[in-house]
Amino acid sequence: MEVRVHGTNVQLTDGLTALAEEKVAHAARVFEDARFADVEFSEETNPRISDRYRVEITGTAAGQTVRVEASELDERAALDVAVDKFERQLRRLKERLIDRSRKGADKALNADSPGVEEDSGTADDTRIARVKRFAVKPMTPEEAALQMDLLGHGFFLFLNGETDRYSVLYRRRDGSLGLIEPQ
Repeated sequence: MEVRVHGTNVQLTDGLTALAEEKVAHAARVFEDARFADVEFSEETNPRISDRYRVEITGTAAGQTVRVEASELDERAALDVAVDKFERQLRRLKERLIDRSRKGADKALNADSPGVEEDSGTADDTRIARVKRFAVKPMTPEEAALQMDLLGHGFFLFLNGETDRYSVLYRRRDGSLGLIEPQ
């Protein structure tokens, strides 16, 4: 597994980089086909923020994107919490894939999801800060819910394979999921 480590507003030591590579690669042992993981360390410069260091881990496994983040007072503590969350998400994904395959239904997850492309907005463009582009493949609402949970987002746009229309899945305030479909 390829692990890329970088920092924002923080100087990374060789020891911390090696530790991050080792821990993330060890956590990713759940999946044999895990290709890469991106580990980003960042430090908040605002003294009022109690959890000063943030670690975000983004990786792919079984064609799905898994993203976690953790904030703590120390870089190593934040790394430990993020790696634990990452391994938990990977185990959860693997359990769901195994459960689906045991049901015998034709509900296979999308084979490969291409990465998300991001474009930064221009300096005089004040309304749109960032544009994300990604390839949309047909999937069921259940697969979209899984992808949304793995990414940690509050909503997810997808092409509904059952209706061949674009739909939006979102998390409601009570924790349940809502689905928006066009008429």
